[in-house]
Amino acid sequence: MILVFGSLNIDLVARVPVIPGPGRTVLAPSYETHFGGKGANQAVAAARISGAGKVAMAGRVGREGFGDAAIRNLAESGVATGLIVRADEPTGCAFITVDASGENAITVASGANMAARAADVPDAFVTPDTILVLQMEVPFAEALAMARRTRAASGKVVWNLAPVPEKMSGAMVRDLLQATDYLITNEHEALDAASALGTKPADFETAAAELAKAGQLTCVVTAGAQGAFAFAADGVRVHAPSLKITPVDTTGAGDTFVGAFACILGEKASLKKALEVGCEAAALKCLKLGAQDGMPARGEIRALRA
Repeated sequence: MILVFGSLNIDLVARVPVIPGPGRTVLAPSYETHFGGKGANQAVAAARISGAGKVAMAGRVGREGFGDAAIRNLAESGVATGLIVRADEPTGCAFITVDASGENAITVASGANMAARAADVPDAFVTPDTILVLQMEVPFAEALAMARRTRAASGKVVWNLAPVPEKMSGAMVRDLLQATDYLITNEHEALDAASALGTKPADFETAAAELAKAGQLTCVVTAGAQGAFAFAADGVRVHAPSLKITPVDTTGAGDTFVGAFACILGEKASLKKALEVGCEAAALKCLKLGAQDGMPARGEIRALRA
């Protein structure tokens, strides 16, 4: 089973003529409500491909209507929600303003996400068949505890280093690497992580190779139109190209890749196939509006027919 331990948010999006500066107020005609949080996004992406009953979400939401809606949305997407705990804190919420040119400003109130605890996950869900998916939107210590439990049970850990913490220490990166099987970053995140270890890589490929060697793991880098690259600890490099598309909305593309990648790993396919499916799923998502709304179903992915 794919077990996602991470964040669940409600996104409130207002479209405005200009993004207000300090002391200013602008009026928006309305607002849109979307489901988000990197954890929830990745769970939905995996469930769209794997099918109902094969993905479980663990995290926390509030006791209010937003929490009800977040759980209901995941269930309707085929994600098992029995491990989601109600917290005294409010459900995480992102406040997003988008101006006429498409620029945005985002404030995230973490809320219940900061109360997520590894202890919320019973041992029965941590087995040799577990593919644990992590991000960086819940307390690092709790995510690390989940990773270590999963590795101790001979399961696999997929850790998406996003968003990169403002103060990411070398010790934090070393702990993460030691508890991870597959580290997924974008180009900038790979460089940030390698820099935290004290190296000065010239490019993301060098950075990813250094991270793979340091952690004795596989480092996967998503590089937009260049596709995705995987670097193994022994120096082996695997690449999958991206589809040539004209993007409509890139929101959630990275999360779509992570969910699809984890799904294919769980099916014991090759690393090459996991990269190919991840790239195609992310590209298909970019052709539709919305993060979760645009995530593709299994039947849409041609790489799975080969």
